[in-house]
Amino acid sequence: MNTVGTVIGGGLGRAEHPGPGWQRLRWADLAQRSGDPVVPDGLLPCYRCFPSVPVNGSWPITIAPPTEGSMDRETWNRLIRLLRAHSPAGAGTRCLAYYSSLMLGATDFDNLHVRAGRLGDAEILYDNPDVDFSPSNLWAEDRSWVICTDYDLWATKVAGPASLIDALLKDSEIEAVRLPWTPWLGGRQGSPYQGRGNRRVRGGGVPLGDPSPEHPPAGADPRSGCSV
Repeated sequence: MNTVGTVIGGGLGRAEHPGPGWQRLRWADLAQRSGDPVVPDGLLPCYRCFPSVPVNGSWPITIAPPTEGSMDRETWNRLIRLLRAHSPAGAGTRCLAYYSSLMLGATDFDNLHVRAGRLGDAEILYDNPDVDFSPSNLWAEDRSWVICTDYDLWATKVAGPASLIDALLKDSEIEAVRLPWTPWLGGRQGSPYQGRGNRRVRGGGVPLGDPSPEHPPAGADPRSGCSV
């Protein structure tokens, strides 16, 4: 049996600031520098973006490309703070988290588990010792918002109230973009993607578990979304 894959130049899973001497390079700045769009029409944020940046298939040594399948630590923490600010119960908001089986070693696709807790405690999910990724899905128990990180993408999809999406799009720390050609988890148009940051930007997740792809969270406008 032959295995076919693509070498993308980036890593997989959790990541954080690489240390002294590095600074975050935003998607918009890289797009201006390269002449490439932030996300080409019809695509999602992934290794196919910024085709003119790699040289002979390799990223410049001065740019650390994003990992797939997980937010970076800074983006995760900032997103959790924004979710608290735009949830009526704040830190006390009941929420659920799901890790795709792909993020758990791809060994068990039958026994799926969902974790429940308070939004105020959600930052600790990033350091879950059993997995090297941020959660694939995090959503409010009342389904007022949901986030989805795809295993093969550089960005996380966020759907929720217009006030939350507007805050993400205007935030100075998170870089969020709207991709009007992308469906919300199950075919509804207009959800936004939240980019993560530093070329070093990241994303990723598999939309499994509850809410199902066919049923967006109650109270979340399917047209209100972005990628971060």
